[in-house]
Parts: sequence; C-alpha cells; structure tokens
Amino acid sequence: MEYIFEKFTEWLRELLTGGVLSNIRGMFTSINEQVGDISSQVGATPAGWNTAVYRMIRELSDTVVLPLAGTVLAVVMTLELISMLTQKNGMHDVGFPEFFRWMFKTACAVLIVTNTWNIVMGIFDAAQSLVTASSNLIRSDAALTLENSLPAFEQKLRQMEVWELLGIWLQSAVAQLAMSVITVCIFIITYGRMIEIYLYTSVAPLPMAMVMNREHTAGSGENYLRSLMALGLQGLLMIVCVAIYTALVRNIVVTADISGALWTCMGYTVLLCFTLFKTSAVSRSLLSAH
Repeated sequence: MEYIFEKFTEWLRELLTGGVLSNIRGMFTSINEQVGDISSQVGATPAGWNTAVYRMIRELSDTVVLPLAGTVLAVVMTLELISMLTQKNGMHDVGFPEFFRWMFKTACAVLIVTNTWNIVMGIFDAAQSLVTASSNLIRSDAALTLENSLPAFEQKLRQMEVWELLGIWLQSAVAQLAMSVITVCIFIITYGRMIEIYLYTSVAPLPMAMVMNREHTAGSGENYLRSLMALGLQGLLMIVCVAIYTALVRNIVVTADISGALWTCMGYTVLLCFTLFKTSAVSRSLLSAH
C-alpha cells in the first residue's frame, strides 16, 4: 500500500511539475508579440494601416459628408454676415472693409473645407514622423522570457512537496490567464485607436466647415482639430509607455525563484496596459490646457 502511495505521489509530482513548466513556457509569447506590434500599429497612418478601410472612409467623406459640410458652411457664413450687418447701427456703419473681411473669411473657409482630407492626413503624417523618430531612438528588446531560468527552477520543483507544487501550479495558471486577458486589452487599445481615427476622419468636413467661425459654432472646429492632434500625440505617448516598460522589465532579476519574477513581470505588464489606456486622456488634457 505504501509503495502504491509513493508511486501515486511521484506521478502527481511529475504531473504538477510538467503543468507548471508548461504554463510558464511561452506564457509571454502573446504579450511579447503585442508589445512588439505597438510601434508599427501606432506609427501607421490611416492610409497605411488598412487600405480598404481608408478608401471606404474617404469615399464616405467625399460623397456624403462633404456636401453636408458645404451646406453648413453656407448657413454659418450667412449667419455671420447677418450678424455683422445688424450690429453696425442698422447697416449705416457698414463699409467695404467689413465686407472684404467677411469675403476673405468665407474664401478661407471654402478652401479649408475643400482641402479637409489633405489637412487631416497631414496631421497624421506629422504624428507618424514623430512616432517613427521616437521608435528609432528608444527601440530596445522588450521581450519577457524566463526560459534561461527554467532548468534551475525545474530542479527546485522536483524537490518540493505535492501541496507546494499544487500552489505553484495554481499561481502559474492564474498568471497565464491574466496574461491572456492583458494581451486582449492591449490589442483593443491599439486597434481601437485606429478605429477612432477612422471615425474622426470620416466626418472631418463637417467640423472643419466651422473652423472660421466661433460665434455661432462654439469653437466646434477648433475642438475637432485638438482631438485630431491628441490622437496623433497619443501614438507618441504609447511609444514612451513601451520604453518605460522595457526599462522596467530589464531590471527584473530572475533567479531560481521564478514565482516572484513571474508576478513582477505580470505587474509591469498590467501597468503597461493601464498606462496605454490613460494615454488618450493625457494627450487630450495636454492639448486642451490654456
């Protein structure tokens, strides 16, 4: 009976040891791929990220939104003309300079609306140049791996009792699940930013028709331009987050105690996910400061 119990214990120890090593091996593969993909994702322009989506959004903007923007522009500039005439003592003090100023603003507004797509793409081209320059400057290996420490850790596992192995196996299983969730979150943040950019660019002519007038539009055009620049600046902030994450994971000391290093790595990865999520609010707050 004792022989059977020893064999069962040995079998269970081997099973738990193999389970722990299986959970640890390749645990960071997905997170390494997502972190490595951040630079290419945030550095892509709307045209370069997905050509099919870009063409669809541009066609929607040119054929549906642009005509509506022309109507809005006509209404806004007409209201400004009426306001200018009524404020000048019943039209008695209206002179050529006022009409010239109004015509010049109208011509500039028409020029802006008809070139909206070039303006918007120019903003993201400038943002891409910043992201590319920063990526080349701070690029380093952010890959997490514990493979080099596994032999020593495996030797330590084989010396543990079954209950200790069971605890470590549960920790590794939870950590593996958490890493999968974090990977999905990083994917959503990076891809969600590009979808948000496409949403903003699809309606670009409408707010751009209000850029030259603040009295009747409450600065809608300026707020839209701030939002575009914030999306571009967000890419740079995300690169900075990856650089900070890289510096942190390089300072992790991996010894035979992989359990502590495992949770430290996961903590840094959670921090990366949180900071990536906060970059949107940070970029908007920087550009909205007066």
